[in-house]
Amino acid sequence: MTAFDVRPITEEERRGTFDLLRRALHRPPVTDDVWARAGDSWPAAHKFGAFDGRAPIGIVSSYETELAVPGGRTLPVAAVEGVGVRADRTRRGVLSAMMAAQLADFAARGLPLAALHASEPTIYGRFGYGSAALGKTLRVTRPAARLQERVAAGRDVRLLTPEEAVKEVPGLYRRIGLHRPGMIGRPELWWPISHDRYVGPDGGRLVAVHSGPDGDDGFVVYATIDRRSFDSPDHGAALEVFDLHGASPAARAALWRFLLSVDLVSEVHARHRPVDEPLALMLTDPRHAATTAVEDDLWLRPIDVTAALAARTYRAAGPVVLAVTDRLLPANTGHYEIGPDGARRTDAAADLALDTGTLGMLYLGHWAATTLADAGRIDVRDAAALGRADELFTTTAAPWSGTHF
Repeated sequence: MTAFDVRPITEEERRGTFDLLRRALHRPPVTDDVWARAGDSWPAAHKFGAFDGRAPIGIVSSYETELAVPGGRTLPVAAVEGVGVRADRTRRGVLSAMMAAQLADFAARGLPLAALHASEPTIYGRFGYGSAALGKTLRVTRPAARLQERVAAGRDVRLLTPEEAVKEVPGLYRRIGLHRPGMIGRPELWWPISHDRYVGPDGGRLVAVHSGPDGDDGFVVYATIDRRSFDSPDHGAALEVFDLHGASPAARAALWRFLLSVDLVSEVHARHRPVDEPLALMLTDPRHAATTAVEDDLWLRPIDVTAALAARTYRAAGPVVLAVTDRLLPANTGHYEIGPDGARRTDAAADLALDTGTLGMLYLGHWAATTLADAGRIDVRDAAALGRADELFTTTAAPWSGTHF
């Protein structure tokens, strides 16, 4: 095995590690122009590189933000947003060493949770992450898809100029707020690389904003895709939705009404929408809004199990004792009593046993304990506890991230 060192990167190594990440994701190195505009979104802080001498062979990156948890609170979270190993150094322990260093850093900084979107879902279960929230892909056929008359018409929807889109949307996202478990804050460094370069003067994506009785309360980022061909010269364009948020069901309905009213469009596509988004039920014919895929979206990793469990609320049911095992952060290994009044560490006998990846799946409320037990992810020591755990952890709204990072 080739020797390598894992350490925090320096300021001088920012661009080299960013290019390494892009190559690992099969993208070309960043241009000088893009780096000048977006390089500040790749700070050296909270990045660990693997180095063979002076050459980087791997990178793991994160930034600190906040995550909404059941009950309305937000918790600090490490958003893991860049992981890659050079193609000629994979499967040699590089990733495992970097992830171990990153998790130890999260624990030392007192972060209760870490989250990511998995490019390869088979990787992250090894490091204690679990699929905590799903997203669905919608395909809406036009012009047949029409909203029912009983769906509120909303108020004003206006298109922004590219300059307005860069300036106004960050504040609007903050005003809308993290109103659903799993939603994540977008710090200042997120916007240049994930939003501005797509909606700015050279980006090509369009932004529409809805204004309600109290001012702007929703926005959608989308692009048009020309689908005309030699054989189908009259085929309508497709709209691809990248980002849609509203402070209320009425604001979100108004944005969908706008998208379905755009002329010369044959289809609207939207990926990673909430699995319980009721667009199909809003149509006169629900079949015109088909769910074409449901896939993992947000992955969650408890870093401080005690703090994470104590921060969320639970529904009314008898208490359950969980035996949690954490191979990489052994301080988390222990028994935890969960009940309507909260969570605490305990010496009581366990009803259910699970690892941190499965706890991450259970935490936001999407997966029922019974389902996870049926899948072999929970060791059941008291069968009656499954029903109680189902009730304790469930949430009214399905968890959803809504932010790619």
